[in-house]
Amino acid sequence: MVLHGDVAVIGGGVAGLAAAHALAKRGAHVYLFDRKPYLGGRAYSYEHPALETVVDSQHVLLGCCTNLMHLLTECGADDYVRWYNELVFLEPGGRASRIAPTWMPAPLHTAIDFLQAPMLSAEDKVGIARGLMEWMKPQPQDDNQSMADWLKRTGQTKNAIRRFWELTTSVTLNDTLENCSLRYGAKVFRELLLKSVAGGRLGIPTIPLSDLFSSVAMRIPAYGGKIILRTGVEELAPWNGRWRLRTANREWYMDAVVLAGSFEQVQQFLPQMPESTERKQIEDAMARLTHSAIVTTHLWFDREFTQLHHAALLDTMNQWIFHKSRIRNDDPSRGSYVELVIGAANAHLKMGREELVQRALDELKMFFPDVAKCKLEQSAVLKEARATFSTTPGLDAYRQGADTPWPGLYFAGDWTRTEWPSTMEGAARSGYLAAEAVCRGMHSPVTILQPDVDPSGIMQLLG
Repeated sequence: MVLHGDVAVIGGGVAGLAAAHALAKRGAHVYLFDRKPYLGGRAYSYEHPALETVVDSQHVLLGCCTNLMHLLTECGADDYVRWYNELVFLEPGGRASRIAPTWMPAPLHTAIDFLQAPMLSAEDKVGIARGLMEWMKPQPQDDNQSMADWLKRTGQTKNAIRRFWELTTSVTLNDTLENCSLRYGAKVFRELLLKSVAGGRLGIPTIPLSDLFSSVAMRIPAYGGKIILRTGVEELAPWNGRWRLRTANREWYMDAVVLAGSFEQVQQFLPQMPESTERKQIEDAMARLTHSAIVTTHLWFDREFTQLHHAALLDTMNQWIFHKSRIRNDDPSRGSYVELVIGAANAHLKMGREELVQRALDELKMFFPDVAKCKLEQSAVLKEARATFSTTPGLDAYRQGADTPWPGLYFAGDWTRTEWPSTMEGAARSGYLAAEAVCRGMHSPVTILQPDVDPSGIMQLLG
């Protein structure tokens, strides 16, 4: 069925792009607004004014990100993602534990490498295996319990917590074990490690993120939609069964509106809605949302000091290295661009640029002695204080769905009720769910949301 109507999507992040593309493809006259001059929202890149080079915020994909990959594939942008089956964990001194799938069926596909990994003791591995077994069946876990509480209950060792649970939670959910709901921790670990071989693949964009999402956005005008950058919506109000939007220089009238910004941006519009008990409940619920930060240190060297494309760094402040010049297949003669990432980084936001750069250099030398032979040519630090929302225990009851009490107004964003934590996949899911809600409101119901990756191997028997 073809949609007939004008739809405004406010916010050009992953959620807004997913909603706008899905609706434009189905015939709606879509207008995508964003205050910024670039797309991608918090998954963005920008040209550093002093370095005259593009700096990325670091976001990756996993094989279990079915809706994000569906969006990229539909827009012809999937070729800009490079996939890796192997994860490398480095200890200070350079000893590596490599985890990759083998011929064994899920959930045993990484068992051989896991059992041989030198970063963990036999006691560590027994505890980890015992814990993962609780998540073999697809049953929701307790949202009121934290990952930290669950780790205590299951008797995990200190080394297993530090080198496996804490590191993986920080990288995938961008939060501390105390702040992370067991429901979402279990969801990610099950999709990533147990359910299928495909779900655990790591995908890294080979072009800057804003370029990646601009290639997605290019499809929207092809369906008749319009992208309006550098334009914020300042007022929003119901008007004769439609919606009136005001920007700096004109008014717009729409049949439906998707608020696809961060939860702070959506909160700014709530006081403009008619006063009611429902509005107060939504305002109170959204006030419970908080942020978790990411800090990335970008380093450009005159030569390469490793051939690795990426690796987890154990027992250090910086948790992951991405060798961006290798990932993007740049000419090695042009030097080496690496990025070091600290997840769940609220405590590191007060650190100064020079301190972060020096700490990154010192820690790199612990894993790669050849760094001492390289010349650091440029550096940059990106602090994202509002990188993700925090999936704190008990928060699920307060996340909002796509539908709102006001006909024709819909919510999208990773913070909405997506059954996923704060990830690009969660954002894409929210955009598709909002598009489905718009279609229902226009009496043209359709299924847009993509299913999760199917279980494989032995996991098929468990559902």
